[in-house]
Amino acid sequence: MSASLRIGIIGGGGWLGGAIAGSILGAGLVDSRNLSLSYRSQQPDRFLNSFWTADNQALADRSDVILLSVRPDDWRSLDVEASGKLVISVMAGIGLAALSQRHKTGRVVRALPNAAAEVAKSYTPWIGASDITEGDRAVVRAIFEACGSEDEVARESDIDYLTGLSGSGPAFPALLAAAMMSDAVARGLQAEIARRAVNTVISGAGRLLERRDDCPDDVVQTFLDYRGTTAAAIEGMRAAGFDASVAKGLSAAFEKSVSMGKTS
Repeated sequence: MSASLRIGIIGGGGWLGGAIAGSILGAGLVDSRNLSLSYRSQQPDRFLNSFWTADNQALADRSDVILLSVRPDDWRSLDVEASGKLVISVMAGIGLAALSQRHKTGRVVRALPNAAAEVAKSYTPWIGASDITEGDRAVVRAIFEACGSEDEVARESDIDYLTGLSGSGPAFPALLAAAMMSDAVARGLQAEIARRAVNTVISGAGRLLERRDDCPDDVVQTFLDYRGTTAAAIEGMRAAGFDASVAKGLSAAFEKSVSMGKTS
């Protein structure tokens, strides 16, 4: 992928769009002068050497690759013609066919990075339409490897499922952390100490899993086999329906992703 490639991010003023911009600039995938970003109301005070605009069509016209980083509800009123260019959507729910029809190009990709792109630790599954080239695939891989790691998946339904699983980013670990902290405070621990203890457990676990790359089932089983306090906690959580609650939540996210596409 050449740094001379012109990349535009519609929604570059937002959290995820800005995170992707920072990652690809940091990796040297694009020269700052060849990066275009759009905003809705006020230009952010960052990426000052790049081209900023409130005109999304102007952004598309000066770009070879266009990333769509807007809310699905906002996309429905987005009138941008890409004229055969490579369009990469990082929106949940909007299908390849709808993207191709709206933006007048067969070279469309659905990708689902998460907020950890801000620290180059996102996991991004993606799928392309039949018209994308091997060169397009190389561009997609380079962009999302700059944001963390990526996988090309076989089916659009895989993207819809992973929208809830990996697209959640820090949400699910934060949900667990919030429940742990709430219990600690209810038992009389000072809130600041509870927060520090919980956040360190979550962040430390993430780093350890990343370094060792163990199967999560194996990690859990190791603690169960030890038959200590952690085993007692795991068994208590499972008895209370932990596994079933997670499956129910992921199912709800999958159904929501599919329904969003049907209303596009």
